[in-house]
Amino acid sequence: MTRGRFAPSPSGRMHLGNAFTAMLAWLSAKSAGGEVVLRIEDLDPNRSRPEYTEALMDDLRWLGLTWDSRAEDQSQRGAAYARAMDRLDAMGLLYPCYCTRDQLHAASAPHASDGRVLYAGTCRSLTPGQRLAMGTTRCLRARVPDADVAFTDGLQGPQEMNLAREWGDFIVRRSDGVAAYQLAVVVDDAAAGVSEVVRGRDLLTSTPVQLWLYRTLGLEAPAFCHVPMLLSPGGRRLSKREHALELGEVRRRWPPEKVTGYLAWRCGLIDRWEDVPPAELARHFDWRRVRREDIVIDEREFM
Repeated sequence: MTRGRFAPSPSGRMHLGNAFTAMLAWLSAKSAGGEVVLRIEDLDPNRSRPEYTEALMDDLRWLGLTWDSRAEDQSQRGAAYARAMDRLDAMGLLYPCYCTRDQLHAASAPHASDGRVLYAGTCRSLTPGQRLAMGTTRCLRARVPDADVAFTDGLQGPQEMNLAREWGDFIVRRSDGVAAYQLAVVVDDAAAGVSEVVRGRDLLTSTPVQLWLYRTLGLEAPAFCHVPMLLSPGGRRLSKREHALELGEVRRRWPPEKVTGYLAWRCGLIDRWEDVPPAELARHFDWRRVRREDIVIDEREFM
């Protein structure tokens, strides 16, 4: 059985881009007769709020995107992350990193093709004596091999990345002791039996690293589908921080079936904008109709 998931972060009110990704994840699983798991990704204690969790759950219900089960919130999963880190450490794949933020973002730091800063491996080969002299550990990193990871995305097609050259050793535990996203999402999706991950195209480059983690930890990896981003007319992606087209505002103007119909029309699932609830969209859902490219949203359409 297909088992998809929603994994929202309770750091603000959902916006139209979050709703779009959630809708496609729901449609993909339900059109295959599958289930959807809800997991709250509240790893960041400084940004996560219980009231945001309640609001995003209410928004999902309002849209008609209900879930079949709810997994443990990430804030409750510390022991599972620690066990995964212990396994990686036993394989000699973890090491402490002492680099400051300024050092990591220095002008000389290597960059990936998408502008992301690559870790230069500064602390990778420190001796025990050098580590003692470095002082406070700022984070824990995983040592990646110089190897290519290839996969076929369900929407974006064939992908390939060299872990060492295009990603570098990545953080598995932050300086505050909290598990980092790359590790947590792999451990959680495997524990929930997720067989299909539908998420935004901005996370496409994270997938090879996560696939390496799945294989290294002996876990079964899901299939991946990375969907277009919703962008403002200026090319900036919609953000909770900017309150761009948040669901609270949208709900004051439109009924839910108008929202889902609009999103389905903009991504190519239907030929014209009409009011369509998710249950009806699921009957004819086909990934071959979903566009790959990002979608520009004009806020004037919502006024």
